[in-house]
Amino acid sequence: MIVGCTVATALGAIVLGSILLMLIIEGVRGFTPTLFTQVTPGPGSEGGGIANAILGSLVMTVLGIVVATPVGVLAGTYLAEYGRTSQLANLIRFLNDILLSAPSILIGLFVYTLMVRPMGGYSGWAGGVALAIIATPVIVRTTEDMLRLVPGTLREAGAALGAPMSIVIRSVTWRAAQSGIVTGVLLALARIAGETAPLLFTALNNNSWFNSNLMGGVANLPVMIYQFALSPYENWRQLAWAGALLITVTILGLSIVARLVLSGPKGR
Repeated sequence: MIVGCTVATALGAIVLGSILLMLIIEGVRGFTPTLFTQVTPGPGSEGGGIANAILGSLVMTVLGIVVATPVGVLAGTYLAEYGRTSQLANLIRFLNDILLSAPSILIGLFVYTLMVRPMGGYSGWAGGVALAIIATPVIVRTTEDMLRLVPGTLREAGAALGAPMSIVIRSVTWRAAQSGIVTGVLLALARIAGETAPLLFTALNNNSWFNSNLMGGVANLPVMIYQFALSPYENWRQLAWAGALLITVTILGLSIVARLVLSGPKGR
């Protein structure tokens, strides 16, 4: 059993290491001074960068996490503090689990029908809503789990002082579980940072700067990587490698920060 587990671990590490090594070797070649200052080039054009795609991804990711965080935290709080074993809470957990495991492309199609078609075109708003729907169940599950880990004696102590339940939640349970809740938000942020499928149906892409009202196609790293990697142009493929490395490093950084937050003094 030990030999089998060791071999399986080694195989997984070798495959993952090979992918990361190839990504680093190919991606570093694309890191040029213009990568973060110029927009993506047109077909057959030389040079260019991914500044517009980076900014578009940042805007839609922030928009998605800003929408998902209060909804996810409040829903998780209801499940852990108010609903507990009620039928409504069980139904919400069931639906949240379905949403958590649903293919992201289905969410993209849903938002396409809900927003893109009625609005008459692609937009960053639709992309942000799609990312928010993906991030919300992650935050709900993490928030509920972290709040359930808070000892009941802390709640009883707050109630013994005459504080209503809302005050106990805000001043006691949220503070006790804040590192875990922040970790859930960071994990949700890492989850949506590299999503491609929902953005294909909502924000699509753009080889120039997007409008300030976020209407029309909005450039973003995941879709840019998908389109450029399949192109016949060498500089496009190089930009796709550089964008893939940038997303990987960003997600890795968020995962490390989440682990550090969870393993900190308050997380323990």
